Amino acid sequence: MDRYLITQTLPPFFLALSVVMIALLLERLLALFNLLAAGNNHLFTFLGLLTTLTPHYLGLAIPAALCVSVFTVVRRMSQNEEIDAINSSGMSLIRLTRPLMQLGLLLGCISFLLYGFIQPYARYDFRQSLYIASHTGWAPRLQSGVFASPSPNITIVADHVDLAGSRLKKVFIRDMSGHKERDITAKNGQIRLTTNDDSVEIDLQDGEILTIPETGAPTLTTFDHATRLLVEASHISPFRKRGDDERELTSHELIRHMVRQDTQIPFSSLRAELHFRLARSITIPFIPALAAALAIVRKRQRNTSGLIIAFLILVGFDHILQFGHSLVDTKNASPYLMTWLPSFLFIIGCSALLASKSGLLLTAKALWFRKPVASAPLKEQP
Repeated sequence: MDRYLITQTLPPFFLALSVVMIALLLERLLALFNLLAAGNNHLFTFLGLLTTLTPHYLGLAIPAALCVSVFTVVRRMSQNEEIDAINSSGMSLIRLTRPLMQLGLLLGCISFLLYGFIQPYARYDFRQSLYIASHTGWAPRLQSGVFASPSPNITIVADHVDLAGSRLKKVFIRDMSGHKERDITAKNGQIRLTTNDDSVEIDLQDGEILTIPETGAPTLTTFDHATRLLVEASHISPFRKRGDDERELTSHELIRHMVRQDTQIPFSSLRAELHFRLARSITIPFIPALAAALAIVRKRQRNTSGLIIAFLILVGFDHILQFGHSLVDTKNASPYLMTWLPSFLFIIGCSALLASKSGLLLTAKALWFRKPVASAPLKEQP
């Protein structure tokens, strides 16, 4: 039975996880795509930023996907009267939900590693990649007939420049580097980032290079295709080191800084972030209990209000945790009151709802209020 439940839950879980990830990433992807397209970045830059964003949204998608998959499986079993057949064999709803909660425990451990060790590095990598992509893009944008100097030794002008400022026609470049003067003319040109995204280069087609050294005769070279660097990596200031933000620190780094107090980050921020990560991870194993309890319906009842209620509870609980995190960070409130109290209420509420649906509370109530039956005295037989 446990194997059957797990095999039934995993396919909708991965499907829901994919759908939720796409929904969460879509808005950010459009914004990133517009930003990188304006900066003439490579597709590899976009894919790299997408990779660094994945752990953050994966942490949000796992609880939602777990809730949807458990709700779907239990609702189908309830409508097909499978749960009635299982209950008639002596297996309670709590026992039926046990493998699903074990799956939630596994996902909670994965989320703990995700929140505490993977997301901090991914968040820093995203900020670093976005910084490099933003600072190596061509700025200011070229305009038709306007001289521009991307570096102290290079001056560039083009008769025609497209609206994006990257595709040029009838290009002229004067390069004064290397104690030489190079006057370059080309029919077409395109400005873009280098493959490693740390420099800006221009591709030229059908042109000539007039080289005038300090001593000696000038030379003229024709070419079909040539590439020149406009902004070298040395002109781009390096990005800061990881750790200026508490969200970029791993869990053990948070604990270390809290003990040693050897960082500029306030103690309240470190404490708020650590308790927030732990609370989110610990509550994930109880999401199957909530989804399974709300998925049980009466016979011939087809509404899906239970799934809506489950989502409202999860979203509301997540917002409460974030609000508590903000109060602990900015107002120095107690994390036990603002973070752990809502978490324990969520755990108790999910457990109580599952116990109520399984009939455990009614059984306990009946046993509690049961009155002992007085037995009649036995009469002696003559």
